[in-house]
Amino acid sequence: MTFLIFWIIIVTDGYQNISQALYVPISGFISQALPRMRAMDIHEAIFAIPSMDELHRKEILRQLADRSIRVSTLPSTLELIDQKPIRQQLREVRIEDLLGRDTIELDISAVEGLLSGRTVLVTGGGGSIGSELCRQIVKHRPKRLVIFDIYENNAYDIQQELLYQYGRDLPLSVEIGSVRDPRRLELLFDTYKPDVVFHAAAHKHVPLMETSPQEAIRNNVFGTLNLVRAADAHGVKKFIQISTDKAVNPTSVMGASKRLCEMIVQSMAMCSETTFAAVRFGNVLGSNGSVIPLFKRQIENGGPVTITDKRIIRYFMTIPEAAQLVLEAGSMAKQNELFVLDMGQPVKILDLAENLVRLSGYEPYRDIDIIETGLRPGEKLYEELLIASRDIEKTENEKIFVEHQPVVTPEELAEKLEILRAALEKDPSAIRSALHRVVPTFREPEELNNAQGERVEIPPQQSVGCAQ
Repeated sequence: MTFLIFWIIIVTDGYQNISQALYVPISGFISQALPRMRAMDIHEAIFAIPSMDELHRKEILRQLADRSIRVSTLPSTLELIDQKPIRQQLREVRIEDLLGRDTIELDISAVEGLLSGRTVLVTGGGGSIGSELCRQIVKHRPKRLVIFDIYENNAYDIQQELLYQYGRDLPLSVEIGSVRDPRRLELLFDTYKPDVVFHAAAHKHVPLMETSPQEAIRNNVFGTLNLVRAADAHGVKKFIQISTDKAVNPTSVMGASKRLCEMIVQSMAMCSETTFAAVRFGNVLGSNGSVIPLFKRQIENGGPVTITDKRIIRYFMTIPEAAQLVLEAGSMAKQNELFVLDMGQPVKILDLAENLVRLSGYEPYRDIDIIETGLRPGEKLYEELLIASRDIEKTENEKIFVEHQPVVTPEELAEKLEILRAALEKDPSAIRSALHRVVPTFREPEELNNAQGERVEIPPQQSVGCAQ
């Protein structure tokens, strides 16, 4: 329990400046302040202790949220330095402020040797993860940053943001094109001769890929194959594939396609001068298409907030955490590692929805309803980060681990890809059948969700330990 000395400031309708407000000092525990706030009919609070540690910060924010008090907060102490006046920096509490763990701080100093003075290519560089990678890469003074994306609007946005921040002398190039086009990739690699490639381009939306499986295979699987071959042929030093927890025991076409991407990277072991690796993490807060922006829009419109199933649990991380993980894992990569982040306890989607409603100043189920809409095609009740936890090895960073998988030989991969190519010439159901043949861990969602039983609880933390 945290002892505080703070002020309750009562502002009346007729006040003209802050000196006319009424200050009520209170000292004690946050639990002692809440009855005073209720008695005074206070509905908004400003959390203005930016230097407080995460554990006590979350304790206070959770108790305020439980009382449906709308909360604003200040940035961290470092963010306040040389920035705008404090009154302009108040922001709403973000849902990541209430995650069940501290924000993970990775050692990005190790990244300097990977990026400084190098030509770096980011595919999907306009997306949520890709654009954050670009923001962090430029801080390490690359020789040139090359952004490659099929969607020109996103690519333009990150280009203009970086040029505005760093000026026109920033060594930045933006190219529009698709990883599905081998000739376009050949021209791209011939032109820029990248030293490091971060592959973030992918179709990622699970329900959409269920109805368009051929696009998931062409873009995610064969697009990755095209890029891997180009990197190998042009002597790229390091190639980092962005993967997802949905690749673990996949129940969706998207998840199975990303598991195949991991296999493609694995198949390059001992076959290339390029160092290949993959990085796997969970859901990213605030990314395009994620639940948090959807919840916020629904709350702004008066509800209801929709969740597919109240039992669903997910691992979450912030966009900067995800990008930092990718960069640091890239600096560690030696050959064909599959990096996994210890993300702490998973979070119930229902808890996220309820907390966001409260932080917006409303009471769940009274002011804003929360309703179930049913699991979407390919959706799991819970995601996993590890395929076989017994095959886990520590790295020098206690939050990053390497999962060892059986080697996929080039011959085995070629056989799998041939099965997929044949399925692409048929109807979508043939693609799903082919995925079951080439991804041994691929299961139908009904099979896995039924096996989990009628009641799904947050499992004991999936402790990540060393192989014995």
